[in-house]
Amino acid sequence: MPARKKASIPDAPALCACDTADSEGGRKAVAVDPDIKSRNLVRLRRIEGQVRGLQKMVEDDRYCADIMTQIASVHEALRSVGRALMRNHLRHCASAAIRSDEKSAEAMYDELVDIMYKAAR
Repeated sequence: MPARKKASIPDAPALCACDTADSEGGRKAVAVDPDIKSRNLVRLRRIEGQVRGLQKMVEDDRYCADIMTQIASVHEALRSVGRALMRNHLRHCASAAIRSDEKSAEAMYDELVDIMYKAAR
């Protein structure tokens, strides 16, 4: 089975107005709704607390099924943040790239497919 070509997204040129380089050369989103950003940060801090709780459960030799239940909760919480980020990416970055020119649209299609495959693993 041939290896799937990996997208070189971090080195890719800006595809739309949402994708700009910062002073270190990394990519930054520009069109981020402040309310969505705030909610995502709250969710991520809550997830961080859940992970610390998992560490304590393992240290305390808690029942494996209870730990697995908490792991499932962390997974779902991360998926929730991912959905919010994907919605923002589709609404701003992807739609702008797809509407711009053929090259940008094709690059965005590749990026979206790559994201979906990674999320499905």
